[in-house]
Amino acid sequence: MPYTTEEGGRLNNFAREPKVYQAEPPTQQQKRNYIFLGIAAMVLVGGLVFVAFSVSNLS
Repeated sequence: MPYTTEEGGRLNNFAREPKVYQAEPPTQQQKRNYIFLGIAAMVLVGGLVFVAFSVSNLS
């Protein structure tokens, strides 16, 4: 563990820094999966809003 000594003899413990790497751009299949997941999320939210409005107008 990397300790540093400050003024007055106090020890300070720093967390380890994570290994840095460069991100890679998404592949065509990953892009297609993002589109499908986005569409599924919009359908789910739209369905929930529809159910909420239909239930609130029952009485």
